[in-house]
Amino acid sequence: MVCITTSSILPQLRPPPCPTKENCTEASSSQLWILYLCLFLTSLGSGAIRPNVVTFAADQFDMSTGKSNPSSVGRNFFNWYYFCMGLATLTALTVVVYVQDRVGWGLGLGIPTIAMVLSFLAFVVAAHLYRRVKPEGSPLVRVAQVVVAAVKKRKLVVQENVTPLYENRKLDAGISADGRLLHTDTLKWFDRAAIVTQDDIKDPSCPNLWRLATVHRVEEIKSVIRMIPIWAAAILHVTSQSHQHSFIIIQAGTMDRHMSPSFEIPPASLSIFGVLTMLICLSTYKRFFVPFARRFTKNPIGITCLQRMGIGFAINILATLVSALVEIKRKQVASTEAFMSVGHLEFLYDQSPESMRSTCMALNWIAVAIGSYIGTLVVSLIHEYTGKEHNWLPDRNLNKGKLDYYYWLMSGIQVVNLVYYVTCAYYYTNKPLEMIKDGQGEGDLELAEDKSVSSKSLLDGRNRDSEENGHHDYKEKRSL
Repeated sequence: MVCITTSSILPQLRPPPCPTKENCTEASSSQLWILYLCLFLTSLGSGAIRPNVVTFAADQFDMSTGKSNPSSVGRNFFNWYYFCMGLATLTALTVVVYVQDRVGWGLGLGIPTIAMVLSFLAFVVAAHLYRRVKPEGSPLVRVAQVVVAAVKKRKLVVQENVTPLYENRKLDAGISADGRLLHTDTLKWFDRAAIVTQDDIKDPSCPNLWRLATVHRVEEIKSVIRMIPIWAAAILHVTSQSHQHSFIIIQAGTMDRHMSPSFEIPPASLSIFGVLTMLICLSTYKRFFVPFARRFTKNPIGITCLQRMGIGFAINILATLVSALVEIKRKQVASTEAFMSVGHLEFLYDQSPESMRSTCMALNWIAVAIGSYIGTLVVSLIHEYTGKEHNWLPDRNLNKGKLDYYYWLMSGIQVVNLVYYVTCAYYYTNKPLEMIKDGQGEGDLELAEDKSVSSKSLLDGRNRDSEENGHHDYKEKRSL
């Protein structure tokens, strides 16, 4: 932020102003390289902060309390998180955009830079007050160990209810503070990594993790793989919204935005209507929607995160259909954020293995990146195949194009995506979790003999957050 703010202030680091928008001087190669460097540093910082800030903030609350108490802070953390993000976006679209438009880019970029500095100082000063989880090594290394161990034992046969699988509470203690993952019957190929052979039991207190993995570590990779189809559904959702902000700005440039003779709304600020609608939906979600939904689902939390995402997908389809008819995509689409985006974050956090939450949270932003690239590809193909005379999305004045055709296309894509999502959600199984009880023995070598775990579908409203239907059947383990 300091780099890009400096480049906007110093004249030698940017091209000269061009108020007429005609025959403007292009940026030099050195100026472009500085801009690319600033964007790279911004992306690098965002990539480091965004996946971790959600997980770190959630670790400050007792998320398990929210499962039995729907009104607790832990249960509503993701609503509050996205609400704060919405307030920040609202401030950027009003105050910051107005300053950039009326005063200049230097002060406009300086405001968020100062805010970042203050937030960093506050974080450092209060660092001793935070709850910090001790790192237990790279989750990618554990994934690689499970895969390698399974490949080495690929010729072994996993037999039903006969082959003992390796478990070690002491070894998994650091990565299972919230509870150990239980064995599931899905993706059985990875179970080979937990089969105990004669070579593995020579030193049971110090197993070779590249040859033998615990059931918990095997289930970690299984949980991530089961999440991928649900995660992938978010990509096309992002694709349908990737150019919404750009189209609004272009359309606003052709509108009369004067609220008074001396006050004109900047084009970029017209997106505040969508943000305001999202904030209203988030603030009324717990107070009005959850009690209403609870009457039908009998679920203390109203609806599950998968059901919430499904509602968001459905609302997004309705929004694009309305946009195709009236060419307005502002207030209608905003409510999808309150359902889809928040539900997606909650799903990734709740269903990811405890030691992989930051990694799985990064999947959210990977979906945003892939969806944005696909959205750009769709727009490029539309420009390529609709020609110059009848282009759906002309560069300067969208009123002369066929923006409604674009929305019809996005609506069709979202219908297909919704069918795909509902199918994946129907067959999705919740991760089985065994809560660790005080006084439970810690044997060096344990064998899991009963391998049948009944995982109830989140789509049916019977996930582990439900106080009435979410209690797990604890398995009895035998220590050797």
